[in-house]
Amino acid sequence: MTVLVLSGLILLGGVCAGLIGSLSGLGGGVVIVPLLTLVFGVDIRYAIGASLVSVIATSSGAAAAYVREGFTNVRAGMFLEVATTAGALSAAAIAGLVPATAIAVIFGLVLVSTVFVSLRGAEVVPEEEHADRLATRLRLNGSYPERPGRITRYFVQHVPGGFSLMFLAGVLSGLLGIGSGALKVVAMDMVMRMPLKVSTTTSNFMIGVTAAASAGVYLHRGYIDPGLAMPVMLGVLVGSLVGARILPRVHTRYLRIIFEVVVFVLGVEMIFNGLTGRIGG
Repeated sequence: MTVLVLSGLILLGGVCAGLIGSLSGLGGGVVIVPLLTLVFGVDIRYAIGASLVSVIATSSGAAAAYVREGFTNVRAGMFLEVATTAGALSAAAIAGLVPATAIAVIFGLVLVSTVFVSLRGAEVVPEEEHADRLATRLRLNGSYPERPGRITRYFVQHVPGGFSLMFLAGVLSGLLGIGSGALKVVAMDMVMRMPLKVSTTTSNFMIGVTAAASAGVYLHRGYIDPGLAMPVMLGVLVGSLVGARILPRVHTRYLRIIFEVVVFVLGVEMIFNGLTGRIGG
């Protein structure tokens, strides 16, 4: 296989990863790392480095479009990013105390369980509900274009619970070196009762912040190969922009199915990698 063909295949894989990451709010890394390591035989450290670059591309590409179209709750995203960042910093202090394999299994079980919980509930847009006092004080409530010509208001619920889950997302991200987009979507969708389209787009907006910091560490350690990261980044960027155009036309029920399938696969992958010791720690 020539370098040109290999780069083309990686580029195509990046497009698919960006599309899935943009629609689900998980970031393209969910697909990129398994694709590069299992299909192309890339060392996982370089795969993660390329994945972090792709996550930044996803966030930059899709998030800009989502903010412009009125889906992203920027204020909530910046507020919750404080918890995620604090969790990631705290993880550095406990990284040597908790085996990453055990955390991987627990994380996988949490993801799989959230899928079953999500299957039991339907999309709730709490138009009649009143936001809690903290959400009102922080001005986290908002609106989004549910469909062309219809603007739907929503009221954020259970801010402390969502903030705590975001902190956990940061801890898991710091311990395992993975994107925490799945847990971010769960926190906003199932705990804070934000509409799923708002949750996924706000997650896309947030993941770039954490990925940028992590990418700096990987760049310093020499784990970002430009020849690998470039086709991945371009592919994911194209896929994320396509996803941003598709999202307004996708029914929430189908979007939830995409989210549940991707989270379930990610959860099973985490459990398997933890039990087999493929995640060191």
